[in-house]
Order: sequence, then C-alpha cells, then structure tokens
Amino acid sequence: MMIGEQAYLDLCKVVLDTGNKKEDRTNTGTYSVFGQQLRFDLSNGFPLLTTKKVPFRLVVSELLWFIKGDTNIRYLLQHNNNIWNEWAFKKWVESRDYNGPDMTDFGNRAQQDETFNHKYQDQMRVFKESILQDEKFAQKFGDLGSVYGKQWREWKSSKNETIDQLKEVIHSIRYNPNSRRHIVSAWNPEDVPNMALPPCHTLFQFYVADGKLSCQLYQRSADIFLGVPFNIASYALLTHLIAHECDLEVGEFILTLGDAHIYANHVEQVKTQLNREIRDFPTLRITDDYKSIFDVEISDLEIEGYNPHPAIKAPIAV
Repeated sequence: MMIGEQAYLDLCKVVLDTGNKKEDRTNTGTYSVFGQQLRFDLSNGFPLLTTKKVPFRLVVSELLWFIKGDTNIRYLLQHNNNIWNEWAFKKWVESRDYNGPDMTDFGNRAQQDETFNHKYQDQMRVFKESILQDEKFAQKFGDLGSVYGKQWREWKSSKNETIDQLKEVIHSIRYNPNSRRHIVSAWNPEDVPNMALPPCHTLFQFYVADGKLSCQLYQRSADIFLGVPFNIASYALLTHLIAHECDLEVGEFILTLGDAHIYANHVEQVKTQLNREIRDFPTLRITDDYKSIFDVEISDLEIEGYNPHPAIKAPIAV
C-alpha cells in the first residue's frame, strides 16, 4: 500500500525502473505500468504535492468548471486557466474556418522548432482572444463536447431524461450514508466520440464511516508527471467540498490507476523531482459564505502553509 507524497514518488520510480516502453495516441511514447493505487489521509493536510509547485487556483477553477456542468473553455480562460486550450485549439486549426499557418502536429513541432513555436504562440494568442471576445466563436470552437461537466450534471438517458449525477450523489450521501451506490461516472460510451478527450478519470465513489467521507477515483489513463498531481488535488478538494456540504469530516482519498505512465519527454523532469525532499502538506480553508457546492467561488477556498519546491515545466501531449 502506497501512502502520501512518498507514494507518488515511489510510483514515479517504479515506472522509470520497470515500466513497459509503449507507443501511444499522441506519438510521444511512454513508460507504463498497469494497476497501481495511492492513498492520502485528508486529515493529515491537503495533498498538494510539495516536490514541485502545483497551481492550486488552476485546480480550483477546473473543478468548479466541472461542478457547473460547463464544457466550454471560455470560463477557464476568464479565470486565466489554460490547461484545456490545446484540445479546443486543435479543433479550430483543423477546421475550414482556419486560414493561418499550418499547425499540423503543433504539440511536437512547437517543442522541436523555435520558429514554429513562435507561430504557434501567435496563433494561440489569436485563438484565446477570439474565445474571450467573440461569443459565437467561443460557442463554435471553445466547446469540448460531452466532457466531464456534461456527464456529471446532465447525463442523457436512453429515455432522453437528464440525470444530475453530482446532485443525486450528494443527496444520497446526506440521506442514505451507508449506501454502496455513491457513484458518479464520466465514462459514457455513447458520448465518447463526441468528446475532445475521453475522460481519463472515469468513475468515483464515496464512502461514509465514523462521520467521515472518503472518495476513491478510478483513472483509466494517468499522465503521472503533469496530470496526476492535478487529479489528486482536484478530487481531494471535491471530497472536502462534499463533506462540508453534508456536515461530515474528511477521510481518505484513494487513487486507483489503470495505465499509469510517464511520457518519454517528461523523464528528465521526473528525475529532477525525485531528487527533492518532501515538505509538509498545506491546509485547506473553506469559507461558509456559500449555500451549496454549486455556489462555490474561487474566493471561498484558500490554501495555507504551502511551501513547495519550484514548478517544473513539461510539454503536454495532445
């Protein structure tokens, strides 16, 4: 059993030392293992990794975006959050409306060619400004399809009924805490073709015992260096918010991983992180200024005592 930040670092070592070398959808290449689990006791601090800085405000704005049921990056850009830009940008540069320089395979080319990288950055600026300033453009190119927020809040049934999974699971936790059905699924096979990126964190389940709320997430695909630190913090935050909503304390966050991988172009960054000492986790403060989880604003959440090592940059695979 792997526990806390040391568990995360141990997983990195396992993948580097024993991972299978595999090709992948992005043509980047990965080192991969299958079937791992990390556990975090949320009463021992908020699990924001300390061996590199994880931007808490980006974690918050992305989670609130999911909670609102939003699927358009306009909300994220309004909060200076760029973590979903590349998928929407890809939709634009592959469309008939795009008339700029060739952006084929822009992710890999931008890493390898400085001249191309400048062109990419220029086109990305144009794209972001258009999303923020042009509502019709945002509706056409900013929407990512039926991704997480849509499935959490507006799952469409075969009878064309709408299921608000998040609202229902909160009601279930509050009024039937011993249920074994506190589950939210983002993996909707019918909608997968309509998503810019099929959900990596596919299903989560809550568990109530001794007045504490715990959460387990199953993640089919785990980008260990860039994605997993965000996922840990995001679902720990979700657990805190729902516990707060249901007058419960927090228990554990458990992360169960399917394909856990390190991208080939992240190896040196991971080695840098492994050479750093772990520091104490920070503390999460939640105000009482909101009525429900669906009214939470970024200003209602604050991290105290966060003293991480510096951030480590790495390219995202699209």
